[in-house]
Amino acid sequence: MRELGDKIRVGILGGTGMVGQRFVTLLENHPWFQVTTIAASKRSAGQRYEDSVAGRWKMDTPLPDYVKDIVVKDVQDIEGVSSEVDMVFSALNMSKDEIRELEEKYAKTETPVVSNNSAHRWTPDVPMVIPEINSDHYAIIESQKKRLGTTRGFIAVKPNCSIQGYTPALAAWKEFEPTQLVVSTYQAISGAGKTFKDWPEMIGNVIPYISGEEAKSEQEPLKIFGHIENGEIVKAEAPLITSQCIRIPVLNGHTASVFINFAKKPTKEELIQKLVEFKGYPQEHDLPSAPKQFIQYMEEDDRPQVALDVDFERGYGVSIGRLREDTLFDYKFVGLAHNTVRGAAGGGVLAAETLTDMGYITRK
Repeated sequence: MRELGDKIRVGILGGTGMVGQRFVTLLENHPWFQVTTIAASKRSAGQRYEDSVAGRWKMDTPLPDYVKDIVVKDVQDIEGVSSEVDMVFSALNMSKDEIRELEEKYAKTETPVVSNNSAHRWTPDVPMVIPEINSDHYAIIESQKKRLGTTRGFIAVKPNCSIQGYTPALAAWKEFEPTQLVVSTYQAISGAGKTFKDWPEMIGNVIPYISGEEAKSEQEPLKIFGHIENGEIVKAEAPLITSQCIRIPVLNGHTASVFINFAKKPTKEELIQKLVEFKGYPQEHDLPSAPKQFIQYMEEDDRPQVALDVDFERGYGVSIGRLREDTLFDYKFVGLAHNTVRGAAGGGVLAAETLTDMGYITRK
């Protein structure tokens, strides 16, 4: 555990959007981090944060007092933002090319970047981490710093929200060698940065297409299960995953329906035991935001449910249920994860805590 001294000064890039707002709520009274700077587009720059989000605060809790008077900076003022912070969270809403360039510029000011964006997820020396599963991938940061010419600046990313409900189960079942998955995800509208007020046409509606999500659902777990070789992360060859991603009229919570085959067929009891016993770096090091129980297994036939289970472990936990043998595959199950906590801002906070505990993020 790191020595607790002065708090690490944190900036939020894209802090006025939905994920940025979630960062603001999760970092209130954080024991290690203090939000000192919020940056956004020129449209919001120069305004008090409270004024910049007036009429578009999307969280279900009130705007925290501690950020109301922070004056929003222009996200393009890289030197100005970097001079006030020890690290930044990136929740930018720009093109991938713009995000990729901007995040590298921040890293080159010796400011670590923990990104919620997809722009750098396939950069070979950028770790894409679920802290309970592949925190060892942070070792690639030393190679990345050589490329960037930095001593403390780097970029680390978290994976897509769509994979959070089933990838932890795959990690728990690694010894049984998952070989094939058919995954359907049923994704909440907050994953698109929307509420029902913003997107009334989603009420009572289902849209069987989310741009780019299926490729992320199929490929990102393979990078997570990959290995470091010659200064790059080489993705795993298995399991093979095919997916469909569907938008449903739910505010928060991505549900996954999964069919799975194993090379070494386990019993149902063995699978459940591996789920509930599974833990990783955040639990072993008692990190501030770590769920005590990373994965819960629910015995009831009608669980997990978004309405009842999305906030398990403050939204940082994963719920699995309906595990049973299948007629075509070995097993099938249903997973649920909170897409803007575990799947987005919360995953970023937990990643930053892990990086801080490992010594990669420090006071400047």
